[in-house]
Amino acid sequence: MIIGAGLGGLAAAIRLGARGFRITLLERLDAPGGRAYVFRQDGFTFDAGPTIITAPFLLEELWALCGRRLEQDVELRPLDPFYGIRFDDGSVFECSGDPVRMGEQVRAIAPADIDGYQRFMRESEAIYKIGFEKLGHVPFGSPADMLRILPDLLRLGAWRSVHGHVARHVKSPKLRIALSFHPLFIGGNPFKVTAIYSLIAFLERRFGVHAAIGGTGRLVESLARLIASQGGVIRCGKEVVEILCKAGTTCGVRLASGEEIASDIVVSNADPAQTYRRLLPGPARKRWTNRRIDRARYSMSLFVWYFGTRRRFPGVRHHTIIMGPRYRELLHDIFKRKVLAEDFSLYLHRPTASDPSLAPDGCDSFYVLSPVPNQDSGIDWSRQAEPYRLAIARRLEETLMAGFEQDIVTSKVMTPDDFERRLLSFKGAAFGLEPVLTQSAWFRPNNRSEEIRNLFLVGAGTHPGAGIPGVLSSARILDTVVPDAAQFA
Repeated sequence: MIIGAGLGGLAAAIRLGARGFRITLLERLDAPGGRAYVFRQDGFTFDAGPTIITAPFLLEELWALCGRRLEQDVELRPLDPFYGIRFDDGSVFECSGDPVRMGEQVRAIAPADIDGYQRFMRESEAIYKIGFEKLGHVPFGSPADMLRILPDLLRLGAWRSVHGHVARHVKSPKLRIALSFHPLFIGGNPFKVTAIYSLIAFLERRFGVHAAIGGTGRLVESLARLIASQGGVIRCGKEVVEILCKAGTTCGVRLASGEEIASDIVVSNADPAQTYRRLLPGPARKRWTNRRIDRARYSMSLFVWYFGTRRRFPGVRHHTIIMGPRYRELLHDIFKRKVLAEDFSLYLHRPTASDPSLAPDGCDSFYVLSPVPNQDSGIDWSRQAEPYRLAIARRLEETLMAGFEQDIVTSKVMTPDDFERRLLSFKGAAFGLEPVLTQSAWFRPNNRSEEIRNLFLVGAGTHPGAGIPGVLSSARILDTVVPDAAQFA
């Protein structure tokens, strides 16, 4: 029984189905996807969540387990460049997987930093080989597992922040931003998260950045068909309200309807904070008590505005990061002070740059995303959402899309309220626990539950963390920690 049909739950179903388990996924929404849900409105298709696909081999493995090839069902189109970073002065840094072109980009903004940049990329590769290849799919079930990797962590400088690691190599403020912002993709403050996440720079170079033609929703639909081909079942509109236990072992789940379903294995793709606070009886928990969950540090949330235009904007890339006038200070406002700043940095997604089918003929589909504080801020989004959207619109008008507002034909916003109420993300945190060192690996909720036998966790809130590679890797870990199906025959 798998609770939640997000990417982690879908991947877990395929991996366990390939090992002989009979699989049922229970999803409270009306369609699978979780954070990768799809909105369709006025002829436009909007991917609600993740749109940057790296490490496609993790997807290829899932298709291979079903005797198929990924390209038979989904086209992943490599993007070149990956994205552009527009600084507040209007200059642009284009990120790509070509070392020569990247060197040219560095020389254009900081010629004195070229040697430092190359040293950073060599270290990023070394960190990738340990942090991703060696540890990304390995379970951390005890403190001893942490002690075994301690020498590697010390050697890689894991106690430093990503920004601190970058700053050791380059001096240019712009280059420090361009090389350190990646943790925001997984809910982390670059000035606080462990330098292990510097591996993302090399991960992108090695595997590229891809877009799923048809949107990320096409990927979700194809994963659901793979599950069906294995005999698995996805039941949407079914909310789990309790994980049932007997003698310290899970024995199934209870739905909001009152229906109880027996199961030998339960895998939760729900937010671990919600899994332990809402679904598991309090007396059953020893480590992940309400007090510990409440006192943990959580990622920022997101404000996302989806909109479609009656004309196209060919000058806008598939992915653009629009930096505001402040970097460190803005992140401090979001993560520490938890206030809604007047300035912001934005991620603008224009999928129709690569796939016009996501909008009516001659139109463009967009979303623009702004990191904002989680619900600990106390912001009243019922009052703040529209003024904030208008401020973002003004920023887009000033930077990349002059006159676009008069061409908007459809619009929708998602606020931290939606993350908290619709996706059941604790405190509206878009990525779960903040990926600081003291909340990584064994310090995160483990993939094999520490509380109840035969309960397992996948998704952004468990090891190794958020982002599509992390979520898919969490399902990969089940191959190691879930007993063979024959033991339950």
